[in-house]
Amino acid sequence: MNVDLLTKAKVLGFSDRQIAHLTGNTEDGIRALRKTLGLVPSYRLVDTCAAEFEAYTPYYYSTYDRGDDEVKRTDRRKVMILGGGPNRIGQGIEFDYCCVHAAFALKEDGFETLMVNSNPETVSTDYDTSDQLFFEPLTLEDVLHIYEREKCWGAIAQFGGQTPLNLALGLKRNGVNIIGTSPESIEVAEDRKLFAAMLDRLGIPQPPNGLATNEAEALAVARRLGYPVLVRPSFVLGGRAMQIVYSDHELQHYMRFAVEASPERPVLVDRFLEDATEVDVDCLTDVGQFTDPAEGTIVLGGVLEHIEFAGVHSGDAAMVLPPHTLTPKIIDTIREYTHAMARELRVVGLMNVQYAVKDDVVYVLEVNPRASRTVPFVSKAIGVPLAKLAAKVMAGKTLKELGFTEEIWPKYWAVKESVFPFNKFQGQDIILSPEMRSTGEVMGLDPDLGVAYAKAQMAANSPLPLKGRVFISVGDAHKGDVAAVARQFAELGFNLVATHGTAAVLEKAGLTVQRIFKLGEGRPTAIDLLKNKELQLVINTPSGAAPRADEVKIRTTAVMTGTPIMTTLSGARAAAMGIAALQRSGYQVRTVQEYH
Repeated sequence: MNVDLLTKAKVLGFSDRQIAHLTGNTEDGIRALRKTLGLVPSYRLVDTCAAEFEAYTPYYYSTYDRGDDEVKRTDRRKVMILGGGPNRIGQGIEFDYCCVHAAFALKEDGFETLMVNSNPETVSTDYDTSDQLFFEPLTLEDVLHIYEREKCWGAIAQFGGQTPLNLALGLKRNGVNIIGTSPESIEVAEDRKLFAAMLDRLGIPQPPNGLATNEAEALAVARRLGYPVLVRPSFVLGGRAMQIVYSDHELQHYMRFAVEASPERPVLVDRFLEDATEVDVDCLTDVGQFTDPAEGTIVLGGVLEHIEFAGVHSGDAAMVLPPHTLTPKIIDTIREYTHAMARELRVVGLMNVQYAVKDDVVYVLEVNPRASRTVPFVSKAIGVPLAKLAAKVMAGKTLKELGFTEEIWPKYWAVKESVFPFNKFQGQDIILSPEMRSTGEVMGLDPDLGVAYAKAQMAANSPLPLKGRVFISVGDAHKGDVAAVARQFAELGFNLVATHGTAAVLEKAGLTVQRIFKLGEGRPTAIDLLKNKELQLVINTPSGAAPRADEVKIRTTAVMTGTPIMTTLSGARAAAMGIAALQRSGYQVRTVQEYH
């Protein structure tokens, strides 16, 4: 590898990692070689005025073409904030919100802020968000270049979601001062083996689980735990490749095609807790700043209870703040576990924990020592900018100095609902799973929980009907509970429509039902009624692990015709509660500021 060839490769855009792969070297080796040759990029100003006037906007990009470096130098202490990269499903705009708030907070405290992000569609890449903006890929190579060139004091990897978090350890190894929670603590939370050991040490329950590095090990663990199991790889974004598996055959398919398991990246196999209530907790802490972990402050920002049962990704689930069915004892247990883990991991800044509650036992599913996608929602619900405070804590302030030491429990309900792109993907089943699929979220606030839920549905473009016909079709697993839900809708004045199996269950419970045909058995079917706008609401739960084709057609037709659809009985109960509240009292509109 001579200097001319290396220079040519860099000018053509090859990364150190690609060059290392092609030459049998390592990425560190190629970086060291480049540095000894003095081969580093220069930074040019993006010409926002198309050469008509001189551009002053501090937007930069790197180039290996020889030329002047146009970065404006200052002597202020600099903090680099790593953004989330391209917005995609699983890496949402919520992380961008946190990055923007971090930039604003650090500016207030006198730091110069450098934003590194490769997505021009975000607020973090607006000209007035940070002092300098680098349009660069979020890779170890590109981030190190900027950090070293700008002589930054520190870097924040906690706010951009999983993408920068995966870089934290490599950056620290190369001398970057990662402010906030240490990369070693992040590793403990992300590495399933280390995480399980930590929970055992603290005496905190987790679902029975095992690790697998190949197909045979995965099958052995699953048979020991019993199906269904939840399988997931380490270090993933948005629940990617996370799946609930019901049989050996499905698990074999998953291990062969969905993941590349290895001793460095094992797959975690969890006993799946069916019908458990899932809870998300966001907390803010400064304990890692103190030598004694018993010191410092931990404040729960919000405890969010999922409306859907466990198994739906937290980015997709509808949630309620404060929790609406959890007992004070369970909330105290959640608080105790959260405090114990924050102290053990020596967290500085934000931490998110996901719990499952089943039969009054609180299980920990996972811990993320970073900003989570619920932080913007919680901040707006309680009226406290958590990401801003977290950035100031990471830069050295304590929560006592910032005056935030007490939990805030709102005297009204805040409901988060997710927005999905299903109407853009015809034929795609809309059943939610542990893998994230939403592309946005909305919020409903009201002193009445039913009205708050109804407002969230309106905002998500799926307003609840106040009268009409509701079609009900549920899988065998839900037949025992469906009559109680159907009765709620009948009492609200709705006419019930069902296919043979569900209709028989409802009629046995003394309800009046209009029977219609299953697909392919005659007319009219649910699809005919949907297309004719003769159904105002659909309740359709999947019949098993592999959804039947006719179920998928009904669900996709409901989406295409704009008919509200509930795919869980818990969602149907929430809809009934919302409709009852609207029928009873209607709703009032107030701004978020008025609530605070």
